[in-house]
Amino acid sequence: MILHKGETLFRQGDSGQLFHLRSGLLKIVRVRPDGSQILVNIIVPDEIIPHHSLISPKPYFGTAVALVTCEVDVLSESDWYQQLEQDPDKFRSVALRLQDKLRLMQQRFDQLTEVSPSAKLRKLQAWFQNYIAPATLTDVLTQDEIGQFIGLRRETINRLLRSQSDTEQKS
Repeated sequence: MILHKGETLFRQGDSGQLFHLRSGLLKIVRVRPDGSQILVNIIVPDEIIPHHSLISPKPYFGTAVALVTCEVDVLSESDWYQQLEQDPDKFRSVALRLQDKLRLMQQRFDQLTEVSPSAKLRKLQAWFQNYIAPATLTDVLTQDEIGQFIGLRRETINRLLRSQSDTEQKS
């Protein structure tokens, strides 16, 4: 299945299939009771989601939205869980995938624990370049989403991006 930028793969609270992201990037947002959204995760190629349903089914924790054009495989929920029950190697594979995701989250925590706001932004930009080059971070996320993802206010992101732009123009 192909998803284009801005299209929704699944919605928070629904239940259903598992998905394998072949290419592209997805954002996972939580919708608050007031309707506002908060960015909670970025899904990169080769991840199977939702992570919290890889061993047992649960409703979707958030809403998955394509940040760029994505190629996604739909995995049969019943086949997935049946294979887990019958094949210990499949179970081990899932455990290793979850371990990889935990390591990726540790990298994200590294970004969040940077003291300098500009260092937080630079690390996030560098991480995104692995997946979206030659596009830039602001081509796929709003300033508000960038701020949510690295624990800064939108106004701070705006100031930092403007400062980066000024520095690049002087070079």
